[in-house]
Amino acid sequence: LVENALDAGASQIDIEAQGGGVELIKVSDNGAGIPASEVELAFRRYATSKIGNLDDLEKIASLGFRGEALPSIAAVAEVEIFAEADSESVGSYACLRNGDIVRRESRSRPQGTTVNVHRLFRYFPARLKFLKSTNTENSHIAHLVSKYALAFPEVAFTLLLDKHLSLRTAGDGDLRQVVSQIYGLEVAQNMLEVAESNFLKVAGLTSPLSLTRSDRSHLSFFINRRWVHSALLARATEEAYHGLLMEGRHPITIINVSLPATEVDVNVHPAKAQVKFRQEQTVFAAVEKAIKAVLDRTPVARSKAVIFSDTSWQEIASLGGQREGIVRDKELPYVIPV
Repeated sequence: LVENALDAGASQIDIEAQGGGVELIKVSDNGAGIPASEVELAFRRYATSKIGNLDDLEKIASLGFRGEALPSIAAVAEVEIFAEADSESVGSYACLRNGDIVRRESRSRPQGTTVNVHRLFRYFPARLKFLKSTNTENSHIAHLVSKYALAFPEVAFTLLLDKHLSLRTAGDGDLRQVVSQIYGLEVAQNMLEVAESNFLKVAGLTSPLSLTRSDRSHLSFFINRRWVHSALLARATEEAYHGLLMEGRHPITIINVSLPATEVDVNVHPAKAQVKFRQEQTVFAAVEKAIKAVLDRTPVARSKAVIFSDTSWQEIASLGGQREGIVRDKELPYVIPV
């Protein structure tokens, strides 16, 4: 639903979830809307307005393109849709049960689309029992929305979870502002800007050596602003930081790779979470080079290592502030970035 809103050119997207998304999922936007004559068609499986001809399949630029989201949701939940296209003076409303429209009428609303999903999996208890706790499902929702917010800083996102504000971005195009809302102000202020443009464009933010995390969950990658899980890009990022971080520490990285749509296949994964590049090594090298370049331009203060062999820990303690640079004899000294 969020992808549909972004594809419709929305500059503001409001998302609300209750009960981990089981009781209610509501996505409202101010995008192009859906013409009244196409509302029913939008709920037919594989119907999409984003593919005009077979050639478009070779250069998919939209986030959604399969025409599966709305009919899949309507098959397992009660759905309401309010839509008004920019060319119409009045909007339309439709209510669906078991995938069929049971009520339809004209209703006025601002341009855009709102989709309400009620009682998800109510008639599918086998599916319902495999959902996690409300808190866990809410965290999944927050994580997903935060990724879209990072990919589209010019879009104002609002996320309400069980009527509590979880995320709000300004939509002013400032990626640092979005980072401050998600990771905190201190992280946002210290992030380094990545910008490299050649055959493809690499842009975003990455953390300095003094700012790390214990896992890779803070690596965010986007291909033409599509959020993806990419082992290739993760390896490229880790390679750029190779030898600079302690073992088990990982950076915070937000990278968008822009390249021609013909150079990437976005239809290789059921959930569109992975992509395949035509020139993997080129993409790998570009991302590694872009991140390494910004790290090379960043001055790093290094502490002096003190070598000892038979020194007691009492003597070490007396060294006070020098302790962080101490290493044992025959060990390689670790240089601590400050």
